[in-house]
Amino acid sequence: LHRLIRRQRQMCIREVADLIALDPNYAAILMASGMGCVGCPSSQGESIEQAAYVHGMDLDELLGRLNEYAQTKEA
Repeated sequence: LHRLIRRQRQMCIREVADLIALDPNYAAILMASGMGCVGCPSSQGESIEQAAYVHGMDLDELLGRLNEYAQTKEA
């Protein structure tokens, strides 16, 4: 697993803004998953877990998509 994104809920503290700053391609994954406002002011301070909750998304499913992308970068 990517060292910045963990599957354990308690480790999901990475802020959405930090994730996108790390790699802008994460924004496309978040948006395709149903988080259409990744650039709005509210999302800038939210953790991935908080954002998933607000948008009614399954956190484990979302983290799976993000980790899948992260693994392709590491390969």
